[in-house]
Amino acid sequence: MNLGWLRFWGWMLAYMALALLPMAVALAGETPAARARLKETGAMLGFLGLGMLAAQAVASGRQRWFARGLGQDDLLQFHRRTGLFAWALVLAHPVTMFAADPALLSYLDPRDQVLRALSLWTVLLAASLLIATSLWRERFGLSYERWRLLHGALALCVVALGLGHALMVDHYTQPLWKKAALAAAVGASLWLVLETRLARPWRLRRRPWRVVAAEPEPGDAVTLRLRPEGHDGLRFAPGQFAWLTVGESPWRLQQHPFSITSAAGERELRFTVKALGDFTGSLGELAPGARAWIEGPYGVFTWVPGRSPGGAVFVAGGVGITPFLSMLRTAAARGAREPLWLVYANRSLDEAIAREELDALAGRLPLTVVHVLEAPPDGWTGETGHIDAALLDRCLPEGVARMHCYLCGPEPMADAVEPALLARGVPAKNLYSERFDMV
Repeated sequence: MNLGWLRFWGWMLAYMALALLPMAVALAGETPAARARLKETGAMLGFLGLGMLAAQAVASGRQRWFARGLGQDDLLQFHRRTGLFAWALVLAHPVTMFAADPALLSYLDPRDQVLRALSLWTVLLAASLLIATSLWRERFGLSYERWRLLHGALALCVVALGLGHALMVDHYTQPLWKKAALAAAVGASLWLVLETRLARPWRLRRRPWRVVAAEPEPGDAVTLRLRPEGHDGLRFAPGQFAWLTVGESPWRLQQHPFSITSAAGERELRFTVKALGDFTGSLGELAPGARAWIEGPYGVFTWVPGRSPGGAVFVAGGVGITPFLSMLRTAAARGAREPLWLVYANRSLDEAIAREELDALAGRLPLTVVHVLEAPPDGWTGETGHIDAALLDRCLPEGVARMHCYLCGPEPMADAVEPALLARGVPAKNLYSERFDMV
């Protein structure tokens, strides 16, 4: 088993330990007399649901100490699926308890204890809204910024009220030490959310950046060039991304993740961003001198010259070219000699970002660039349509199974390319993918 898999299973065990911690506290030491089996099952579902909701804060991708060695795409999918399971546990807890003892339905009656009833209804509704807005943000008409604020507020509400409910029920948590242990374990999750949203911007205020230029690119994209102001800048590996905030203050809702397109080691940072919404569409209007803030770097979707002496394959779709621009610019700056292949899909040639620079890089590097167009111009003799197994057979070398392969782009492209490369003998440990689908 290689180091990557060991790290993966290590973090999985750590996540499970965090999720099971509230249940472990409840069952530690002296426990109350056992009740009906269904009732005890419901109680344990509640502790497990609380633990999983609390553990979501470390699996969000914003904790670099947890995310180290794990791809952002993998973390995001894990966060979504465990969130759904935690929501199911939160709903299963009261349903099971009511089935075991219908008298407990009085907990939901505000005429009995209004504060208790309101808090329970709030937890159930907030947890459902948290999941619904995460899965169907666009259907709700939520901008990314408003969703981000709502997501953080709902997460804090659900976990805080869930903790309060567990402490006040007082069946398994009657001893003071259990209350303190449970509050510390779940409170740490609440602190992680607050640290991400409040403490990090406080630290970032001492590391501002200034916009040098906002340069238009093909395909409704813009390249934002930034210089550090009063500090040494940002060290990153080619292919990593950072969270960008634009404005006079780092405490803004408009914080978005973008791949860094600069060569590693450059003092100036570049981000090439496609206009897909209000924020991204406004970046081209930024004037030189505008202030910005950078949090990062993040991600393990990285490649550096010398990592794969036998060669590397890059497969990009549309704006998915951005991490590869950093990799190729770094390769050119360091005089890389390993053979490289770039398969780059776009709707038309006019939408291919950095097309002229890629041609120039092909002259400086042992780089083969293959453009794949859905709507080719008249007289086009290159590849057309979509990237599929047959196209990869035509374009890639016979020794592709010995190479490191990277793909970045829309989910349908990744879903088609991944199995095609695996079928050609590329080991899973040498296949890296990122889907441009954060939320």
